Amino acid sequence: MNTFVNDPFLPVDEEGFYGEFGGAFIPEILHDNIERLKEAFAKYIDDPQFIAEYEGLLADYVGRPTPLYHARRLSGHYGTNIYLKREDLCHTGAHKINNAIGSVLLARRMGKTRIIAETGAGQHGVAVATVCALTGLECVIYMGATDVERQRPNVERIKMLGAEVRPVTSGNMTLKDATNEAIRDWCCNPEDTFYVIGSTVGPHPYPQLVARFQSVISREIRRQLKAQTGRELPDCVIACIGGGSNAAGAFYHFLKEPRVRLIAAEAAGLGVDTGESAATIRLGREGIIHGSRTLVMQTPDGQITEPYSISAGLDYPGVGPLHAYLARSGRAEVAAVTDDEASKAAYFLTRTEGIIPALESAHALAVLDQRKFGPDDIVVINVSGRGDKDMHTYLRHPMEL
Repeated sequence: MNTFVNDPFLPVDEEGFYGEFGGAFIPEILHDNIERLKEAFAKYIDDPQFIAEYEGLLADYVGRPTPLYHARRLSGHYGTNIYLKREDLCHTGAHKINNAIGSVLLARRMGKTRIIAETGAGQHGVAVATVCALTGLECVIYMGATDVERQRPNVERIKMLGAEVRPVTSGNMTLKDATNEAIRDWCCNPEDTFYVIGSTVGPHPYPQLVARFQSVISREIRRQLKAQTGRELPDCVIACIGGGSNAAGAFYHFLKEPRVRLIAAEAAGLGVDTGESAATIRLGREGIIHGSRTLVMQTPDGQITEPYSISAGLDYPGVGPLHAYLARSGRAEVAAVTDDEASKAAYFLTRTEGIIPALESAHALAVLDQRKFGPDDIVVINVSGRGDKDMHTYLRHPMEL
């Protein structure tokens, strides 16, 4: 059976490659899981009943469309026209719910009764636990022990929703390690379990599947910008990038519009050259992580190095193959943003627009201090999540503006 899903926007081939990046490098034990997922994705992604249920929940449960907000004070400060895509106003507080709903609906159609997921900052875990509560499915969330401590509010939300949180104590106890454990679980429970990956990473078809469910972001941006400005295309779209799901969603419907600049903001941590960084595109080399060929932070002999970022959602040593391809091909620019730059941008947005962003989103906002834009430019920044979960971190890193 041909399970390739024709995608008019993503530069992906039938084997899941974006140029030299992507594919499905998996152990034999996962082969049937992946093949069944590919078949289900191909069968349902354009099925009218599936789409109707998915879009109905996005509207009535998530609260879509999220606003495209003209940030007037921020625009005045930077001398350009800045619009914020308010994914922070989604139910559960971030864009993660878009993919969680689509994936769980797909799992239910495949007859799965148990859902597993990994999470770093906790927003994906909360989103998956939320949809499992809605649909009555068993849910287990893997989370690095380091992240369990620094994202305690989200851990408690996951538990309140009825899901189990399994702390992971291997490695540096963050997102990479949680992903490792989730994959091990999936290997051991292939019949009843569906793995909801939270970003555009993993073996094909996950990067394509997640991007497709997140593409609602850019679809709305085009419609909303047309209604507000008379222009469907912005001059620039900026999004933060770890694995890359919110960036994939924000870029999706602009990928084949060369006049639209795409800027991905990755986490430089304490600095790209300090050894305490998560700037994967800047520092990474080609390698395989979690089932796909992409750019990976690694030692000269191929051992994966531990990333660092103030943001729990961006400290991943790899990046989605789509984003590796976009950077390598020159279609997307990449900005490396330090902890201090992100914190400063977060405080500045809070005090000029009354919006407290997630630390992940703050990395995208910091690009405004690294790039210059013209007075007639329209710049869209994807505010991927709200900052409630990061308040304790903000309080430990107060910024004088």
